[in-house]
Amino acid sequence: MSTPSTIGPDGGATVSALEIELNGINAIHSSEHKGNPRDLFWPWFAANVSVLGISYGSFLLGFGISLWQAGIVGLVGIVVSFLFCGFIALAGKRGHAPTMTLSRAAFGINGNRVPSALSWLLTVGWETVLASLAVLATATVFTELGWEGGILTKIVALVVVAALIVGGGVLGFDFIMKLQKWITIITGILTVVYVILVADQINFDTLAAIPGGGTPQVIGALVFMMTGFGLGWVNAAADYSRYLPRSASSNGVVAWTTFGASLGPIVLLLFGLLLAGSSAGLSSAIAVDPIGALTTILPIWFLIPFALVAVLGLVGGAVLDIYSSGLALLTTGVRVPRFLAAGIDGVLMVLGAVYVVFFAGSFLVPFQGFLITLGVPVAAWCGIFMADILLRKKSYAVKELFDPAGRYGSVRVLSIVLIAVGSLVGWGMVTNGFADWLAWQGYLLDPFGLGGRGGEWAYANLGVLAALVIGFGGTLLFGRGTIRAQEAVPVPGEDQAAQELLSA
Repeated sequence: MSTPSTIGPDGGATVSALEIELNGINAIHSSEHKGNPRDLFWPWFAANVSVLGISYGSFLLGFGISLWQAGIVGLVGIVVSFLFCGFIALAGKRGHAPTMTLSRAAFGINGNRVPSALSWLLTVGWETVLASLAVLATATVFTELGWEGGILTKIVALVVVAALIVGGGVLGFDFIMKLQKWITIITGILTVVYVILVADQINFDTLAAIPGGGTPQVIGALVFMMTGFGLGWVNAAADYSRYLPRSASSNGVVAWTTFGASLGPIVLLLFGLLLAGSSAGLSSAIAVDPIGALTTILPIWFLIPFALVAVLGLVGGAVLDIYSSGLALLTTGVRVPRFLAAGIDGVLMVLGAVYVVFFAGSFLVPFQGFLITLGVPVAAWCGIFMADILLRKKSYAVKELFDPAGRYGSVRVLSIVLIAVGSLVGWGMVTNGFADWLAWQGYLLDPFGLGGRGGEWAYANLGVLAALVIGFGGTLLFGRGTIRAQEAVPVPGEDQAAQELLSA
């Protein structure tokens, strides 16, 4: 293990993919900067190439929109939401620290505990979803093969999947970057084979007969795609660009992050729309078991390779989630090593997966409720943080990201108010019929003339967009002076080199 040389209270260095990374929420020292923007393609592609993307075709058509509407909405929702990730990844190159550490500049060192907690919940939730799907897919494949696909198989599958995910999260950055490259290659090849094998299931006459939906349905589908893809990753986007040297191209960081993350989902979604739109039975089955349902149209000989591509794709996403959830947990104020934080999240992931696999009657019901409910405050945070990045003309004073008495302060009231207002307005403009405990949402639909909880705008989920706009617009309008004051303070010592003007 190499000698740690970092800035901040936690961290260290590692030189081998099989050694445990000691860097935590600290800023990465210049001696450890490495790579180039195109390296970002591998982790982002691997994390989003899961065959779950095919199932999104069914989810999208479930909003009552046509094939062409769904295709356009899917393309826009995926690319725009991952463009947000690309923009936030810039902060990682500039500050060389995890996303939620850099968020302290916008919220204050202690005020940032609020978005850090939200980020932690979101990433733990996502890793739980992905682990659960991997287990369900394995059990379904075993059943299709005529083997035992019941409780014992699910338990063994959960143990294996959890070991892969937690192991990757504990080992850290170097291992993940190498793992994701191999997952990209394997899953990419096998996914192409899957598409070829089931292409004969597409019925273009049936697809042409799918009726179109109105504006509320289209917007609802768009928001669902944004929350299911890019908005689910914005809180982790800088975690994988923070090792890049300061000289790395800013345009390259944005482009490779967006391209790597979007490519797989776009192809898989478009194919999923063709499959789900061709068969009402398959579309219904996907709502119960989004991955396993896709095995029912496969030849027996490809079931084992399909299980491999399904599990690896889901593990690729979950590994990034557990790594980032551990970092988010540390920025809430929990004082443990990074690898232990990843282990803690792994335990919670297993408990959540047990509920989804063995007790939840449907996957889609809790999944949609989870996405929309957490999607609102995360969208508000995303708007705030993107505006904060846009307004900054200099790099971060990284030492002061750990000092409440420094330029970033303890609590930045404006950002806390904006995330609170964005959440209150946002939750008032979304509805969740997916769970009884979410029935309180949608309280602003009637006062705003949108037809109430039973109107046609009820499931458009306008609240996510409203929260994003409130966070972004509020920071642009009222946060400029604070940021200028922060950047006017001279920075002594080794941070001084980071205070050059930023350029694309």
